[in-house]
Amino acid sequence: MNATPEQVVELLRQTNFSTLDWAIVVVYLCVSLVIGVWVKQYATDMAAYIGAGRSVGVWLGVATMTGTELGLVTVMYSAQIGFTGGFAAFHIAVIAGLVTFVVGATGFVVAPLRALGVLTIPEFYERRFDRKTRVVGGVLLSVAGVLNMGLFLKMGSIFIVGVTGLSPDSGALTVVMTVLLLLVLAYTVMGGMISVIITDYIQFVLLSFGLLLTVGVAIWRLGWENIFQVVAAEKGAAGFDPLQGEGEFGPEYVLWMLVVGLIGCAVWPTTVARALAMESTQAVRRQFMWSSISFTARFLIPNFFGICAFVFFSTHSTEMRELFLSPLPGGASSAFTPSLYAMPVFLGHLLPTGVLGIVAAAMIAAFMSTHDSYLLCWSSVITQDIIAPLAKSEMTDQRRIFITRLLIVAIGGFLLFWGLFYPLEGDTIWSYMAITGAVYFTGAIPVLVGGLYWKQASTAGAFSALLMGFTALVGLEPVRQTLAKTLAPVMGDSETIAAALSAERCGLAALLLTCVMFVAMSLLFPDTRPDARQRD
Repeated sequence: MNATPEQVVELLRQTNFSTLDWAIVVVYLCVSLVIGVWVKQYATDMAAYIGAGRSVGVWLGVATMTGTELGLVTVMYSAQIGFTGGFAAFHIAVIAGLVTFVVGATGFVVAPLRALGVLTIPEFYERRFDRKTRVVGGVLLSVAGVLNMGLFLKMGSIFIVGVTGLSPDSGALTVVMTVLLLLVLAYTVMGGMISVIITDYIQFVLLSFGLLLTVGVAIWRLGWENIFQVVAAEKGAAGFDPLQGEGEFGPEYVLWMLVVGLIGCAVWPTTVARALAMESTQAVRRQFMWSSISFTARFLIPNFFGICAFVFFSTHSTEMRELFLSPLPGGASSAFTPSLYAMPVFLGHLLPTGVLGIVAAAMIAAFMSTHDSYLLCWSSVITQDIIAPLAKSEMTDQRRIFITRLLIVAIGGFLLFWGLFYPLEGDTIWSYMAITGAVYFTGAIPVLVGGLYWKQASTAGAFSALLMGFTALVGLEPVRQTLAKTLAPVMGDSETIAAALSAERCGLAALLLTCVMFVAMSLLFPDTRPDARQRD
């Protein structure tokens, strides 16, 4: 297919999205803004602003945690993995559900953290170790967290551009990114965690309806047996078995997903923030056990959307098939990434007018429910764990809330910049998120687990493990390509070196390094003071 940019744009404009669908989306967004203004009156202190007064019950906790973790970026990257990997991508969903249930059943990490009454993870670092560890942990966490959500805004905008038929190269992507950011900033800045929880609950209901509706329509339109037959014909055994080395995954990747799955529910700060807002440790455990269902669904359903998009374009017109399933022609749009646009463009063709608006509103709800929680989490970490501990005098709650709000806006500005300029070539969004998250969690895992369950854990061990987490950055596509070119004169072909430095290998190596450093430094340099929890 020798497509020109104009021909690509024309193909993408073939969608059922209409004025009615726009109206449905706009009404929903207005409701979200009204909620943000209404709950502002209840965010009177820092505990209420970032912890909702620690009064969230089990079922509201399950709904809001699902609303946060099943964001539009999750739908986008999971659909991309399903599109490229087929049914083999389901292993990620199965792992996520199993580890979440185990964490809930055992209370691993989350229950003792809630029992300590901390508001953030770095606050635990200070209680267990010292203030310097808290500050370093806060810096590491906020850097990794902000980088991790660096492409959220772009993914949400790609969905809207794809489903509505806007042109990727017309500047529409930038406009949509800006509008979405302003909407999320408005109600998150005003209402804090209370606003987040209320809107997340509404978004959970709307999103659940939209996702289930889309699954039903997709199966009805494509045919259940046909979906399996096309994947088998196009991808072979690798489309079903994640351990197939010739496919998208392989044994190392599956092992990496086990690590990421555990992190996603037991250590990742936005999830832990929900645990710290629960009314009791027992409620925390029940919340996680029930959330194992939604943690499975949040990958499984979008994976299925990506698979259906693959089947749809495999059996569609020659032009559409070549556009989405063949290497991108040189004359095509530079802003167009087929595997990312496949799912939203597929929905734009699949769903009828009206229904498409409801599903689009549900997806935008998913976008907002993730952004609000993440913005609040990272800004509150910077305030509580970096700025406040370094301040010369005690900061009032009003001052902390003011600084947190300023940081929410500043982080939002960075997201807009990063989303516009970060190159997507070579990276799947899931790989990008796993590696940027690894900067934090490869160090946090030994520090949290060791700090909670090992009496010999020391400040030196915690400090070194946290710093070693930065080694995970080698797994980022631009970093590993640069490193491969640098090493090529000494070690051979740069492409071979880059392939050896896969994201999963870099992540696993970083985790091993941080654990070894934590144990070694704790034994070599033990603390001379008693465990801070014993002193309290």
